Parts: sequence; structure tokens; C-alpha cells
Amino acid sequence: MGIDDKIDNKAEELGGKAKEGVGKATDDERLEAEGKADQTGSKLKQAGENIKDAFKS
Repeated sequence: MGIDDKIDNKAEELGGKAKEGVGKATDDERLEAEGKADQTGSKLKQAGENIKDAFKS
């Protein structure tokens, strides 16, 4: 996994956490759900990259 991919995935995860927090604070269920979805997508990407790295080793 390249360092750029790691940074992008972490940024997406943190952005998702921020969205989720704002959604909770403003009682905006849609924004909260988007934040959770962003976090899940980021974690899936990270898992895929880890699998690729495992096969390269």
C-alpha cells in the first residue's frame, strides 16, 4: 500500500467521523449515515490494500 493511499484512506475515515459527529449534533440522520458510510468505505479500501500487500510479500 502506498503512503498516498494510506493518507487518502485515513483522511476519508476522519472526514466520515466528522460528518457523523455533525449529524449527531444537529440531529441530521442523513448526514450521520453518510459519515458512517464514508468510514465503512475507507475501512474496506484499507482492507483491500492490505490484502494486495500480503500477496506481494
